[in-house]
Amino acid sequence: MYRYLRPLLFALDAETAHRATLYGLDVAHRSNFLHLAAKPPAELPATVFGIRFPNPVGLAAGLDKNADHLDALGALGFGFVEVGTTTPRPQPGNDKPRMFRLPRHEAIINRLGFNNHGVDALVRNVQRSSYRGVLGINIGKNKDTPNEKAVDDYLFCLEKVYPHATYVTVNISSPNTQGLRDLQEEATLRRFIETLREAQERLGSQAGARKPMLLKIAPDLTEAELDGIADVLLGTGVDGVICTNTTVDHAAVASDPHGNEAGGLSGRPLYARSTEVLRGMRKRLGERIPIVGVGGILDGGDAAGKIEAGAALVQIYSGMIYRGPELIAECVDEIRRQHGGAHAG
Repeated sequence: MYRYLRPLLFALDAETAHRATLYGLDVAHRSNFLHLAAKPPAELPATVFGIRFPNPVGLAAGLDKNADHLDALGALGFGFVEVGTTTPRPQPGNDKPRMFRLPRHEAIINRLGFNNHGVDALVRNVQRSSYRGVLGINIGKNKDTPNEKAVDDYLFCLEKVYPHATYVTVNISSPNTQGLRDLQEEATLRRFIETLREAQERLGSQAGARKPMLLKIAPDLTEAELDGIADVLLGTGVDGVICTNTTVDHAAVASDPHGNEAGGLSGRPLYARSTEVLRGMRKRLGERIPIVGVGGILDGGDAAGKIEAGAALVQIYSGMIYRGPELIAECVDEIRRQHGGAHAG
């Protein structure tokens, strides 16, 4: 069905189409017509971070920043859904237009800037939801919070979302909040993660249930910087790492009318670099820390390629814009065909 709707949606500006699509999914879900959008995949269980996932294909953060559409998205057949990024206080994000499709390249450039209604609104939406699947909540800092106080924003969000998340993702890799990626510098990152890890263990003890904490990293890092991040991950006992966020390298789309728009590039041009970072992190981390592969998955072969490179799970976002919900089952089926249950860990 999506292939017939896509030309209509692509006639709208990207952010309007985004809202219209999510509204349509909500209506279809409430009307019990969501099965027409795509047939959910058969289960392909994977146990990662001590969590059982019904299949290894998840929704990446960013599509549903406020968990407004959790029920509908959760019914599409994802093995897990990650919502956010959420921040302590609501913020409008960057000025519009701030999202651009590059159809010739099957790519998207966005400079949304953590636009969201704040963590309290997200928590209320999660509480109202009937979704009972694996839920990741992605947390960040407000734009006007200086980096030297950034950890306070992350601690605030961590405490708010901890009771409601299956796992929590710490996002320090968006290119659209000025200075955020500076938190990936090794010494800064070590202090930052150690503080969050202490809070994670305290919250786990209080709740009687320890929730995994993942770190989402950028693709635009040198080998030395990746070495440093790997050392921090291993030294602090982070549960997992997500490779990767969007890239600021637009060389592959420079000829496109929107190719030089500021913001993070996602979609097919990101695949090679994000997978290279994933493969490099797997070599650095060995089997000690599971990796979630995200970036440029447009078909089942791409998803299976992330597993081959060392991912235990994968996530999609831009692929949903270009392919629609049928991509979920295609990815699960191709991972099953190429890897069977070998990805579980």
